[in-house]
Amino acid sequence: MAGNIKFKEITKTLQQAGVKFVRILWCDNANIIRGKAVHIDMLSHYFNHGVGISAGQQGVPVMYDAVMPETGLSPVGEVRLVPDWSTLKMLTYSPSHARVMGNMVLNSSPWAICPRNFLMRMVARARGQGLLVKAAFENEFYLLRQTAKGLEPSDTTLFASTQAMDLHLEVIDEIADSLIAQGIPVEQYYPESGPGQQEISVRYTDAKEAADWQIAFRETVRAIASRHNLEASFLPKIFPDAAGSGCHIHLSLWHEGKNLLPDFQGVCGLSQTAREFIAGILYHLPSLMALTTPSVNSYRRLLPHCWSGAYCCWGLDNREAAVRVPTDPAFGCPTHFELKIVDASANPYLALGAVIAAGLDGVQRNLEVPLPVNIDPGNLSLEELSAQGISRLPTNLGEAIAHLQQNDLLLQALNKELSQAFLAVRQSEWEAMKDWDLEQEVKTMWARY
Repeated sequence: MAGNIKFKEITKTLQQAGVKFVRILWCDNANIIRGKAVHIDMLSHYFNHGVGISAGQQGVPVMYDAVMPETGLSPVGEVRLVPDWSTLKMLTYSPSHARVMGNMVLNSSPWAICPRNFLMRMVARARGQGLLVKAAFENEFYLLRQTAKGLEPSDTTLFASTQAMDLHLEVIDEIADSLIAQGIPVEQYYPESGPGQQEISVRYTDAKEAADWQIAFRETVRAIASRHNLEASFLPKIFPDAAGSGCHIHLSLWHEGKNLLPDFQGVCGLSQTAREFIAGILYHLPSLMALTTPSVNSYRRLLPHCWSGAYCCWGLDNREAAVRVPTDPAFGCPTHFELKIVDASANPYLALGAVIAAGLDGVQRNLEVPLPVNIDPGNLSLEELSAQGISRLPTNLGEAIAHLQQNDLLLQALNKELSQAFLAVRQSEWEAMKDWDLEQEVKTMWARY
């Protein structure tokens, strides 16, 4: 009875908004956002049980639509993509369509290879330790133009240039308005240091919603850019001599409505719980990178002296550290921290879920963080790095995959089926593209991300 009332309420809302199709979305192991759309007249047939998709969809790499046999998946098998109706949003940029996030279900239970379910499991694990994880994804992206010469930046301005703000006023305003209309609060905007590069930050929220917002963010930016005869790309590295694009994750830990990070007596103003959580992330970071920076292209961005966090360390207001702890003058102590080793080639459910698993391991084992680093680690000699316990992070996807393959904690958190499928997808990408030059990577992937 309640389900019937909900169906009628949602259908009425959709009809009043003039919606013709409802898109049910999923994000695969290569971080391609996909969806199936149901016409509103047929919605009653799919409202509760969703649409069918091939199980093999979670075994497809970024290069082409073909299932990698090493994933354990094949053209045989079907799962249901069941709408999470709490995520229903109208699309201002496609007003006859609405969007809802889908959960993958097999035999009436969450499918083992569903990335969104993995994040929900890690959120529940955190709750079991008395922690609520809040997060925000901070995106950088390029606005580009297709020309006879190929892709070119939409402008040639500098970091935080007000000239760039004026040049892109209409498209940025429309992106912000659309995000806000979808319930995603926009906090800040500024042109980034690359030509045509932009950054729009959104407010933090509960972890699952933060990952949903990341899907919506990418969809919104790309759709609205195209309405302005522009192309948007979140690919980590597009131009060899221009800044790369990250997608940093900002995190805080809460318990019963209280932020657990601040501690005026703690190291860098952080509580013991916060330091242990960060220690867990740093301990597992070489393995985490297979999930947070999972494309071959990702590692072209992760270089010393590029503010990308190429070394495994943390520090207060240090943008060369993998984990940056920002000061908060209004509060007097840090209220959140930032993981910089993330980009938008990462499936947000897998990336955030794995970061939570790593952080919780630090809390459970009472891991101690090393001393905070207050200089650019790239300026230290090998001997100085070794003396301070600072290591260079993996320099290519193959190294990160090898670390993850040996990391029992993360493999068990993902589960056997999901880890096998994910690793096989990313391994196939590494094998296919490890010898490519940047031009080949960009040609294949700029429109995917």
